Amino acid sequence: MGYSLSQLRELEAESIHIIREVAAEMQRPCLLFSGGKDSVVMSVLAAKAFAPARIPFPFMHVDTGLNFPEVIEFRDRRAAELGVEMVVASVPEAMARGLVREEPNGSRNRIQSPVLLEAVEKHKFDALFGGARRDEEKARAKERVFSFRDEFGQWDPKNQRPELWNLYNGRVFPGENIRVFPLSNWTELDTWQYIETENIELPSLYYAAEREVVERDGMLYAVNEFVPLKDGETSSVRSVRYRTMGDANLTAAVESEADTNEKVVAEIAASRLTERGATRGDDKVSEAAMEDRKKEGYF
Repeated sequence: MGYSLSQLRELEAESIHIIREVAAEMQRPCLLFSGGKDSVVMSVLAAKAFAPARIPFPFMHVDTGLNFPEVIEFRDRRAAELGVEMVVASVPEAMARGLVREEPNGSRNRIQSPVLLEAVEKHKFDALFGGARRDEEKARAKERVFSFRDEFGQWDPKNQRPELWNLYNGRVFPGENIRVFPLSNWTELDTWQYIETENIELPSLYYAAEREVVERDGMLYAVNEFVPLKDGETSSVRSVRYRTMGDANLTAAVESEADTNEKVVAEIAASRLTERGATRGDDKVSEAAMEDRKKEGYF
């Protein structure tokens, strides 16, 4: 009788293979860890890849200063549980030094790139694990698992390395680096099914609860220190949850009753709108917003 893996176990095995490949090939890898669901899944995969030993590389987060407090608390607690070094590259600190300037639209996504590149140079990272998936957004759909970045941290979508037979080329010259996406072939549904199967803990914002929100441009934003009510606006209390985690001032919630992993899986299975399309105001700047940021060094 033949032995076969389920779809989830095949995806898990592929991701673990990629993580081990990077650890074997590269000198100084690092895992980008924000506390969001995809980076949490990656932390679980990394722990499995090297068990019973510790994860042999640090985690890093480019902190915009506009993150949900619940996610930052979870980020630090998870890193401590795993016993890994947590490198925090601070956008507010970079703004104070004059490295970057606040943009008029309130988004700090674009100015994350210089902060990330500075941290990569400072710590001499030659490979960065990211939690991007190809189903999220069209720019990510055409990126390789091993995504080469030049000495300026830039990505050229027309100059990508072939990955025939799942063979990955991590060769770089000093100053260059590779962005690695072990979850490239996963979908949002796969991610949530894995979270349910493995009983993975996530920040509470991923689950439905009664929260005070305000509607802007057809999207529901939580009223908090980053999103105060404007003159003439009124808030309401609704049962909402977050499908993705970004800056609190630009990440919207969705109406939902899904307060358990099982209910979230059922909800995602029936959804016909991607998580970023449903909730990320920063992606609505232009049709090519994500690709433009990636070309500048964004992960």
